Amino acid sequence: MRRRAAEYRRPVRSRRFSYWIWALFGLFSIAGLVLFVLHHKQNEDRVEQPVLENNERFEQVAHEGLNFTEDILSARSFSRQLAEQMTLAKAYVIIAKEHNNLHLAWELSTKIRSCQLLLSKAAMRGESVTLEEAEPIIKSLSSLIFRAQDAHYDIATTIMTMKSHIQALEERAYAATIQSTVFGQLAAEALPKSLHCLNIKLTADWLKKASIQVLADEKRNSPRLMDNNLYHFCIFSDNVLATSAVVNSTVSNADHPKQLVFHIVTNGVNYGTMQAWFLSNDFKGSTIEVQNVEELSWFNASYAPIVKQLLDPDSRAYYFGGYQDLNVDTKLRNPKHLSLLNHLRFYIPEIYPQLEKVVFLDDDVVVQKDLTPLFSLDLHGNVNGAVETCLEAFHRYYRYLNFSNTIISSKFDPQACGWAFGMNVFDLIAWRKANATARYHYWQEQNADGTLWKLGTLPPGLLTFYGLTEPLDRRWHVLGLGYDLNIDNRLIESAAVIHYNGYMKPWLKLAIGRYKPFWERYVNQSHPYLQDCVTS
Repeated sequence: MRRRAAEYRRPVRSRRFSYWIWALFGLFSIAGLVLFVLHHKQNEDRVEQPVLENNERFEQVAHEGLNFTEDILSARSFSRQLAEQMTLAKAYVIIAKEHNNLHLAWELSTKIRSCQLLLSKAAMRGESVTLEEAEPIIKSLSSLIFRAQDAHYDIATTIMTMKSHIQALEERAYAATIQSTVFGQLAAEALPKSLHCLNIKLTADWLKKASIQVLADEKRNSPRLMDNNLYHFCIFSDNVLATSAVVNSTVSNADHPKQLVFHIVTNGVNYGTMQAWFLSNDFKGSTIEVQNVEELSWFNASYAPIVKQLLDPDSRAYYFGGYQDLNVDTKLRNPKHLSLLNHLRFYIPEIYPQLEKVVFLDDDVVVQKDLTPLFSLDLHGNVNGAVETCLEAFHRYYRYLNFSNTIISSKFDPQACGWAFGMNVFDLIAWRKANATARYHYWQEQNADGTLWKLGTLPPGLLTFYGLTEPLDRRWHVLGLGYDLNIDNRLIESAAVIHYNGYMKPWLKLAIGRYKPFWERYVNQSHPYLQDCVTS
């Protein structure tokens, strides 16, 4: 093929020039895209940092929050206005319902709920209620309150109605308190299922195993029971587990447990139970005697006024006839006051005529120290060594006795300091010399009509041992573990004897939890009978 002439050919340079233009355009586009990406990322970082700072500030403010109590107490806050209007509206709701204006009561209740919701939201977000939020509710509540006032629910009517409601609530609260006390007393009087089970097993052992009865007869006349060189303790109870805890805690903390002698008196129902338990368990070599109160033939109505009074039908009806009279202190209606065991403490010299000194222990105590030093204390000729309880004003004589009766007011100081039963040292020589049992009989006869004191053993004890009581160091006997929730642990740990006086006994489910371990450590939880009775 023949080539064209040069003047007719396409210029090559112009074609190369267009290639360069397109190449430069592509480079500029790529560079612009890269710059755009980098610039956008920097903007995101700048935006993200203030957002995080703002979030941190918001979280800090939310964490610190608003003191809503101060806000609602402030005279200028909307929260206070809302709270005051809401309180007034609640009163008008009650009055409107009493006047059968149910529509107004419903409207007020609706606004009250709105007000509560707003205050709740303000408290949750930690900010004060704003004018925009409060204004509609305040206006609507004010309008409804004016309507209530126009309906003759004036302030005087409101005050009178509220007073009547307050009085009714006070009466209901008082009745609930009495009912709670009664229920607590009933729970305290009830025998726990596990304890009832233990009694049945031990009674069966006593009846079936002749060897236990033979052993009991052999130990009945032990010379150790009358040896005044030993340390004698007496316990009067029908609760085998409680008595066992007292004995076990006493011997566990004694320096010489084999020198301890325990004299236990129980009733006929629990006599076999007590014998079977204490004869089949060892208490560090101590001597234990169990007696039946029904075998004390001299303790009868002709000798002891209290027996005659407790057998009186009116007295028994008073205890077991129900709790209809709310004006009577329910604590005084406790059937334990009918138990002869509760009054045996006034006949210790008659029960143990050959003993010279004893320590009396209630069955709801736990011993934490060696008690033998009590026997060497000088009672200065007094009969009773006891810890005084008049650190509180209500434990003085006037709280227990009727000083409006001249028989009492002429012989006793109303401000005299009371003391406690539960851990007492009795000098039986001084007791017999002062004829204290006769003094007890005199005061029981004077109180046959119940005008000198209500029931119980402490009031006659205060009279019988008036002027015959030696105060002991408070650390010997710490009381209140059956009702007081706030006893200092240091006081409990330093005490020789801790006393679960009150309804919340340590063997009951209603016991105070923090005090229960002090008692449980002296209960043999590994005993097969106890394990069977707990799991049955």
